[in-house]
Amino acid sequence: MENWKFMMLSNKRYRSLYPLCLLLLLLLTAYSSRAQAPQAAVLPLDTILARIDQQNSKLKAYASRSQSFTYRAKAATSWMAPMVGAGTFMTPYPGQALMSDGDKGSLMFTVEQEIPNPSKQQANKQYIQSQAATEDAKRAVNLNELQAQAKSLYYTWVIAAQRISLLKENETLLQSMKQIEAIRYEYNQSQLSNVFKAEAQLEENRNMRQMQEAEIARARAWLNSLMNVPGDTPFTIDTTATPTFSPQAALDTTLLAERRKDIHQMNADMQTMRLGIESMKRERKPDFKIRFDHMSPLGNMMPNAYSVMGMVSIPIAPWSSSMYKNETKAMQLELDAMQQERQGMLLESQGMLYGMQEEISNMEEQIKRISDKVIPALQRAMEATFQAYRENKQQLPAVLSDWEALNMMKNSLLDEKLKRYLMLVNYEKELYK
Repeated sequence: MENWKFMMLSNKRYRSLYPLCLLLLLLLTAYSSRAQAPQAAVLPLDTILARIDQQNSKLKAYASRSQSFTYRAKAATSWMAPMVGAGTFMTPYPGQALMSDGDKGSLMFTVEQEIPNPSKQQANKQYIQSQAATEDAKRAVNLNELQAQAKSLYYTWVIAAQRISLLKENETLLQSMKQIEAIRYEYNQSQLSNVFKAEAQLEENRNMRQMQEAEIARARAWLNSLMNVPGDTPFTIDTTATPTFSPQAALDTTLLAERRKDIHQMNADMQTMRLGIESMKRERKPDFKIRFDHMSPLGNMMPNAYSVMGMVSIPIAPWSSSMYKNETKAMQLELDAMQQERQGMLLESQGMLYGMQEEISNMEEQIKRISDKVIPALQRAMEATFQAYRENKQQLPAVLSDWEALNMMKNSLLDEKLKRYLMLVNYEKELYK
């Protein structure tokens, strides 16, 4: 009996621990599921640029248009379908008096085929085919634009992540200030307003962190759209990525003509224009047509007959030649204008790139000066003031003043870094535009 009572008491005691055990089990389950959850992939910049090249929907459209011109070029050498016809030939109207059986006329069957000039067809085929190369060049120009956009978003994300790291450090420091002020206030060594000032700075710091997290979310969604994947696809980046700058020793127009994608597009447009001029010149060559007629008489007095006729166009006639002559002159003037525009683009780009190189060099000097001299001096001043503050030899406003100066300079450094990164992106974009 006593053993039974002991077991009942033990069961009651263990039964009281069931809710605690259940809570521990749920926590362990949640922890294990979180540990087994797949982590977001880390995408280097090169991977993102490659995916844009392969998957972007806008770029796929250029490939489709290029292929369409290839098929159109194949169609340019086709002949028109033959024409066939049937009817009567020299058949008298009803009620007419017939002099003989041969006056009844004939049934007539006709076959007609146009034979285009092979030289004109080949010139037109080459003209159409060249437009495929123009679409490929347009794709390269658009790819350069999209990749520059992706680089800007990527480096914006990098700087935002660095700002968040700085804000986390600030939050730890501000929490310490707030705790110190709260303790001092309890012992009448500080004012209540100092506690509120520390709290206000802490909340402002949290707001800034939220803004940077929103900036990262925006960059992630935009990069996903450039890669043609859903905007909420999770991934992270290499936050240590830093673009390098290698100034060109010589930026002559020949080098730029080889590298710039818009010059390649203009070259393709000019080649298309040349082939268009050649195709228009071929309009002075004649086209041909052949026709066969078969007549089967309705009467018995006339034999079966046929007619074969060959025809040729005369495009050199004055009233028709003016069309292709004037069109050729107009296209040649347009080609000359494109050549002048191409030269102007190269010279303008050359001057712009030299200017950007100088600006990037100045940015690097400013960043080095802030990083190596200004921030360390402010850091030492902040540490000295904070040490005095911890020893109760300094008040919170002095610490906040030094902290704000240091924090502002660190943010200025990140601003300058972002400007430099974006300038490098624009430099590469302009160099390979």
